[in-house]
Amino acid sequence: MKMDKRLSEALKYILSIAAAVALLYFSFRGVNWKDFSVALKECSWIYVLLAFALGIFCYWVRGVRWKMLLEPIDDSISIRSSFNAINICMIANLVLPRVGEFIRCGYITKNSSKDSEGHRKATLDKVFGTVVIDRGWDIFFGFVTAILVFSLLWGKYGDFISENILTGLSERLSLWKIGLALLVLFAGFVFAVWKFHGKSRFLGKIWKIFKGVTEGLKTCLHMRRGWLFVVYTLVVWALYWMMSFAILLAVQNINPASVGGAMAEGVKAIQSLGLVDALFIMFAGSLSSLLPVPGGFGAYHSIVAGALLSVYGVPFEFGLLFATLSHETQTLASILAGGWSYADETLRK
Repeated sequence: MKMDKRLSEALKYILSIAAAVALLYFSFRGVNWKDFSVALKECSWIYVLLAFALGIFCYWVRGVRWKMLLEPIDDSISIRSSFNAINICMIANLVLPRVGEFIRCGYITKNSSKDSEGHRKATLDKVFGTVVIDRGWDIFFGFVTAILVFSLLWGKYGDFISENILTGLSERLSLWKIGLALLVLFAGFVFAVWKFHGKSRFLGKIWKIFKGVTEGLKTCLHMRRGWLFVVYTLVVWALYWMMSFAILLAVQNINPASVGGAMAEGVKAIQSLGLVDALFIMFAGSLSSLLPVPGGFGAYHSIVAGALLSVYGVPFEFGLLFATLSHETQTLASILAGGWSYADETLRK
């Protein structure tokens, strides 16, 4: 039985890696590598380094935020420990998707203090509960970001959406009927998840997300300095936004005359993009986390390049340049931060 489970897990990871390799191959197979390398050299690397530094700082803020959730369980857990756990989690996720969350739980449990009876205060199930809350809040703010993106971009693309989507619907239904229908569909979905989450693996996962968000809301309302937890969450998402904007500034500094073909077209197409567009690109990139591939390799590149092409008309090849700079900058940040934290914990012991 154990052998079958190990074989199943191994097969899952092999397929995950194969999917990442396939996505990378099909995304980059038509790239003109000469123009691609020249464009990389022409980027403003000061902004790339800024995105790297923001990524490291973001991990620290996430560590501080998580410590607030861990305090009611074991107040002896330091920011240093929670920060290191976050970093080790990130580097683990680069190899094995989702496994890092369990690794950081085990790390905190192992380093938790003991009660008078010699038991760990931060047991694995309690720590895992804080991770669900932590991720639940990220999902919640992901929805908020989506609403914000479409609200801010409505001025640019609202006419297209109205003329091609809403007008056709309003000819048959009034707006209040559309809203009512969406509300009924959402309520029906929530009821189905609540009723059948124990019979379906997919609905079970959705139910865990719902519970995580709900418990996260309850915890933050009752935790000490709960408002600060919300502030840290806002800072985390603001940092993601600024990372995206920094890479946007980096590629906007490329001289079109020094590159040719799709790269030159891409530089011209991306010159007018600003903060709001960086928010959209960040949101598009975050969707890659829904695909179970190691570190988002391939998935992030194809989604971001595709979004830039479909929304802004940026050539796919130039979109891959942006995605590569953005993804690999944060991948390097994860590797260096995770390596530093692992070494730090080893030396502490």
